[in-house]
Amino acid sequence: MPSVPGEVAKVGVMALGRVHLSVTDARDLAEGALRGIGFDHDEARIVANHVIDAALCGYEYSGLAKILNIVDSEHFKLPRRPMKVLRETDVSIAFDGGNNVGMLSLFYAAEATVKKAAAHGIALISVNDAWMSGRSAYYVETIANAGLVAIHTASSSRQVAPLGGARAMLGTNPLAIAVPSSRGPIVLDIGTSAYMMTDVMLRERLSELLPEGVAIGPDGKPTRDPTLARRGALLPFGGYKGFGLALMIQALGLLAGSGSEQESDYGYLFIAFRPDLLGIADVFSRQVTQLIDRIKATPRQAGIDEIRIPSERAFRSRERALREGLTFDRLVFDALVALRERRG
Repeated sequence: MPSVPGEVAKVGVMALGRVHLSVTDARDLAEGALRGIGFDHDEARIVANHVIDAALCGYEYSGLAKILNIVDSEHFKLPRRPMKVLRETDVSIAFDGGNNVGMLSLFYAAEATVKKAAAHGIALISVNDAWMSGRSAYYVETIANAGLVAIHTASSSRQVAPLGGARAMLGTNPLAIAVPSSRGPIVLDIGTSAYMMTDVMLRERLSELLPEGVAIGPDGKPTRDPTLARRGALLPFGGYKGFGLALMIQALGLLAGSGSEQESDYGYLFIAFRPDLLGIADVFSRQVTQLIDRIKATPRQAGIDEIRIPSERAFRSRERALREGLTFDRLVFDALVALRERRG
């Protein structure tokens, strides 16, 4: 059982080194660990909310383990500054992220996106000099919950080889899109790499192998070893299509300010607009719902129980985990407790 006083009554220790916590206790642990490494109360709450939601949605590698990646990052060791506005118009803001973790700077950028789009119909918001932004779905879902259509691109550090290449030159570069419907947002969030580096880092931490065909080592040869993959490169998903998307998102990152004085590949872009610029918002929301219903009613191939819509699995996981709590690796739990104890 856990050795930290007061934890025994709260934690269920499961087989194979797994730990079960209520959502409230998991959020308290996350916030405590973040305060232990120097974040103030509001910052810890914002980042904890992000990683807890990732865990609720079934993405363990982007959940509580993400806090450990923050501490391990070279960016975390450098001074950080308050975010500042570099350029602003009625419909746009270019932010300097101040070397803050992206889960903070992009939270504020998403808030600014909603405010600009609500006031002027459309918003174009960029952020540079920020790192480790977490799940892109988290931001576009928030924006779509305000009744807006949202698109988000994120160019990141060089971890992915171009198609046919033997060295990392592109980021994992996710693309996220969310649209409102009469039953809540529909969210697509895809990385352009065959595997996500955050998942590689968790596999490395837990001494687990990668799937076949997602990475190469520093010698350019295929590998399942996460340590060799981190020294080598991930591969793009879907061959030329994934590579093409990654390249275009990297280019949009330049527009957002990556590759500038900070010599950083991180560049984040939000595009959002009110549906009523093009039609009646309520009608659009109903039409999206009707579209989803038609898709799900498609005759299915043999052996297929359900046609699942993007974000549907994650939303179901969230509903279930809110009732049942979260389960994650004991090594992650112990490390977070140790970070929390740094306070004072």
